[in-house]
Amino acid sequence: MKSFLPPQLRAWFPQLNPQIWILATGRFLSDVGTGFTLFYAPIFFAKGVGLSATEVGLGLGSASISGVFGRIMGGLFSDSQFWGRRRTLLLSAAISTIASFGLAVTNNFFTFVLVNLLAGFGIGLYWPATEAVVADLTEGQVRQEAYAVVRLADNLGLGLGIILGGILISTTSSYRTLFIIDGISFIVFFVVVYLLIAETYKGNGETRAATSKIWRFLPNSWQTALSDRLLLVFVVINIIFTTYISQLHSTLGLYFSSRFSSQIISILFSWHMVLAILTMIPVSRFLKRFNHPQALMISALLWGIGFSLIWFIGGVPNFQLIWAILGMGILAIATVSYTPSAAAFVADIAPVSLRGVYLSINSLCWAIGYAIGPPLGGWVMDQNALLINNFWLLLAFSVSILIAILQYLNHLVRHYNQTQERR
Repeated sequence: MKSFLPPQLRAWFPQLNPQIWILATGRFLSDVGTGFTLFYAPIFFAKGVGLSATEVGLGLGSASISGVFGRIMGGLFSDSQFWGRRRTLLLSAAISTIASFGLAVTNNFFTFVLVNLLAGFGIGLYWPATEAVVADLTEGQVRQEAYAVVRLADNLGLGLGIILGGILISTTSSYRTLFIIDGISFIVFFVVVYLLIAETYKGNGETRAATSKIWRFLPNSWQTALSDRLLLVFVVINIIFTTYISQLHSTLGLYFSSRFSSQIISILFSWHMVLAILTMIPVSRFLKRFNHPQALMISALLWGIGFSLIWFIGGVPNFQLIWAILGMGILAIATVSYTPSAAAFVADIAPVSLRGVYLSINSLCWAIGYAIGPPLGGWVMDQNALLINNFWLLLAFSVSILIAILQYLNHLVRHYNQTQERR
């Protein structure tokens, strides 16, 4: 893919295994379809199908319930000799295709929940496998840039999908076509993985003994992972971050829909994605000078600033569009400063034979965050104007708790590194 770029631009990109560029291309194509539906699905099912904001939130949140099971199975499958990373990705793409076509014909709350459960399971299988492939093919500081590259591909696909979806909606108002396109994009991803992605799992199935008996009812690999204090503290941190991100993908669209036209909303989310695309690699390279907890503290501060600017839309109603533009811009940088550092931290602390399980737990945080975020945000959007407006300010204040936990994680990391040096 880089060979088609000018030499100066090629030199700017990280030097990565070609398989990562192929995976990034597949993710880009899949995410184009996801971008068609990501921000428009809540609006369509609320205004087009007639579900309440609470029902939309519950339906979207239900995907996280099955997503928990999918992520558990995805981690175990990814670390198995039979399934491995590649077959897990193929299974995920097949299930996600069915779910997307199911959403295209959904007309009631019951079906909406069922199809979201299927979609959640498919995406649950996907994340541990795809993140493990990146970890398998990289090491050291290159790993963080590799995660930045695949996230860049995600954002490019999502951004293009959002723009094209906005054009399609503004010209045809055909929301259901968005879900059909999403299904086709998963078929394309299946073909890319089947033809071009090699299996990267090299484990021998062995796991080191767990040091805690609390989790003795779980498989040995999960016992080991859940005995890792660094991972457990990070789980709390990651759930908070992913709850924040879920507000962007569900609640914020509903919040904007009562203040701006669909065209303005499309422009705002497009601006958000474009800025995320432009800043992904520069921000990742800037944050390499910090350790992972410190980089995540910077991200947390940006989330607090971004949520405060969103609060200004209702709390200080003058210049609403300006506050929205600034808020979406800061939240874009907050997102890109979080995702590569978080994934690289988990990959760095994971034993080689347990990367799938560790990254499964990392992905489970997203499932939990999305189980909390959309129902919470949907419920708030059905309340009075005072609570709706101050919801964003409460999110901004919660960042102080997040930073305190990150400081504790930083302390644990320093202690861990000192212990390793003595050995």
